[in-house]
Amino acid sequence: MARSIRVPSTGRPMVLHTRVVTGTGGGPEKTILNSPRYLRKYGFDSACLFMRPPGDEGFAVLEKKAAAADAEILGLDDRGPFDWNVVRQCIRACREREVNIWHAHDYKSNALGLLVQKFHPMHLVTTAHGWVRFTSKTPLYYRIDRFCMKRYREVICVSQDLVEACRKTGVAAERLQLIDNAIVLDDYSTQPPTLKDRMKFGFDSGITVIGAAGRLSEEKGFHHLIDAVARLIRDGHQVGLVIAGEGHLREQLQQQIDLHEMQSHIRLAGFLSDPRDLYRAVDLFVLSSIREGLPNVVLEAMASQRPVVVTACNGIPRLVENDRNGVVVRPDSVESLYNGIQKCLSSSSFCRSIAAEGRTTIEEQFCFDRRMQKVIRVYGKLSDQLRAYTERRLNDVTHESGDSNPMAAQPVDTKLAVSV
Repeated sequence: MARSIRVPSTGRPMVLHTRVVTGTGGGPEKTILNSPRYLRKYGFDSACLFMRPPGDEGFAVLEKKAAAADAEILGLDDRGPFDWNVVRQCIRACREREVNIWHAHDYKSNALGLLVQKFHPMHLVTTAHGWVRFTSKTPLYYRIDRFCMKRYREVICVSQDLVEACRKTGVAAERLQLIDNAIVLDDYSTQPPTLKDRMKFGFDSGITVIGAAGRLSEEKGFHHLIDAVARLIRDGHQVGLVIAGEGHLREQLQQQIDLHEMQSHIRLAGFLSDPRDLYRAVDLFVLSSIREGLPNVVLEAMASQRPVVVTACNGIPRLVENDRNGVVVRPDSVESLYNGIQKCLSSSSFCRSIAAEGRTTIEEQFCFDRRMQKVIRVYGKLSDQLRAYTERRLNDVTHESGDSNPMAAQPVDTKLAVSV
């Protein structure tokens, strides 16, 4: 690198998370907005920069979520791939905030990082969240990602299939890090549904409420789920289905519900400003995806101690073990979803067991603090100075929390003393 990467005047590393967003975002945005408070705990400053379409009303929801998470959020108007004003604004943001770690989260922010780095030297890290919706532009996005990722210092993948995909594109194995998605456990209640919770979606206590959530697009498999639940209802099961989310298939899915004449049993709830309303209301959560990484919605349902039925796609088998902490079924199959849901409906004790094990799984393996410790260790690989700094901060936090750690050191100066 031609120019050295400067230390921020605060003496604390500065991370800028970057991503393109439309509307209110999804799982990756939750991860990004939750990161700053944990990074701060370990001695890192950070901000979240989102490129959004001009006038996008959904961005106001992200701003509220950022305020609730105590995260600095920056919104840049993005008028398309040739909007060079975005590049200039990114350079300005990096200089003003003395960014020394650019953490990208999609193909465009990957490309921007390479451009901005030429004007503001910094370390480049990216997280591969996975491509789920396939459009005519997807092959182009893949090519951009392949080009960029090979030039990034560290690449974090949220599922094993993404690790393999990145390796095949030429990313060196030593630069690939598998770090699962995670959630903030304290944000999720494990109390059983109340009548008030159910009534928000139009159901009473005499109905077993099934929940699902995600973008209303092909890869989520909601058309299969609607068919499976309609069949369960015709077979005499007293169930209702709520699907939360928006997307281009909304009209098509509603027509499917109408054809089944299930309008009073199956409901498209649209966008929920607080998805926890769904988890509080349901007795069972179903992931019907045909393609998926490691979805936050399943982590959230399990953290809420709801039994889950999930399709065996990509990252799911690392999270859910069939009949222990959930029910795993074959993807892209109405029959499999029908059988998996019916299995849960037939035994309340089985549901209680897998729900309790699901909550334990999240507590032990997928809590957000553990995830951020792993991310911080990735940042530590960027330079010798950052490695020393992250080790000190991790040990200091462990020491302050009272946990025994044989690697804990005596309190030291937590500022970076030299160039990173």
